[in-house]
Amino acid sequence: MNKAIGFIGLGVMGSPMAGHLSNHYEIRVFNRSLEKTKSWIKKYSGSECSSVKEISKVSDILFLCVGNDNDVREIISNKDGALEHLKSGSCIVDHTTTSADLAKEMNNLLSSKNINYLDAPVSGGQAGAESGQLSIMVGGRDKSYDEIKDLIKTYSKFSKHMGKSGAGQLTKMVNQICIAGLLQGLAEGINFSEKVGLDSSDVLEVVSKGAAQSWQMENRWHTMLEDKFDHGFAVDLMRKDLEIVIKKAQDENITIDVTKIVNDYYKEIQKAKGGKWDTSSLYKRLKDNL
Repeated sequence: MNKAIGFIGLGVMGSPMAGHLSNHYEIRVFNRSLEKTKSWIKKYSGSECSSVKEISKVSDILFLCVGNDNDVREIISNKDGALEHLKSGSCIVDHTTTSADLAKEMNNLLSSKNINYLDAPVSGGQAGAESGQLSIMVGGRDKSYDEIKDLIKTYSKFSKHMGKSGAGQLTKMVNQICIAGLLQGLAEGINFSEKVGLDSSDVLEVVSKGAAQSWQMENRWHTMLEDKFDHGFAVDLMRKDLEIVIKKAQDENITIDVTKIVNDYYKEIQKAKGGKWDTSSLYKRLKDNL
């Protein structure tokens, strides 16, 4: 790969993802917080850029992993943003979880300058990013996806092109709908087990080997029983994602009753100052009557 690679966004997800990339390719990085950039440079191999303008000018492929729709829009379309400084024929790979409308908007905007855009949200959380075992769902031009497949393999166990622009974000919405229901079911199951006096460790060891098995069960039941929630995917971020899901469902007149209920439960956790807790804190809400 002879193309110049840039990476914007060195948070809990972006930092290890860029780190995996740097183990195989020469990359440049930028983060709004200079402290995070300096921390990344000490840990990994890469060059530091001081602005979106600078990193855009020197990148053929620019990765984004930031907070929300507004962050992406600002990076791309603001004065001295990526739209103004990326070269014709370059590509943005956006790992931010956003609305599908934002993905289509950015794709249309960048296409006018012959710049490709892939919406490529990820699943697997901080642990998946750190271990390089993320699952990535990609929307946009299939040829653009083929060009970056080897790059994203450095931090993923699986990726798939899902269709036209916005399809990656729509797939991520399905992912979050499923996770919300799974976690609430797991929380209720553990709470039931505890209340009826079973040894929940034995219970979960058994049921995790049967039809109730899921990634959430395998990776979260130990920490849930130990009342540990200061890790993983934060409730605040899940709330942001579920609000995107709920708005899309309303626009399309799609029923997502359970998702709406679980979103309300996460609101209760936020009110109890648990916004930074892992999403498995749905169990803590039941156990402690939050």
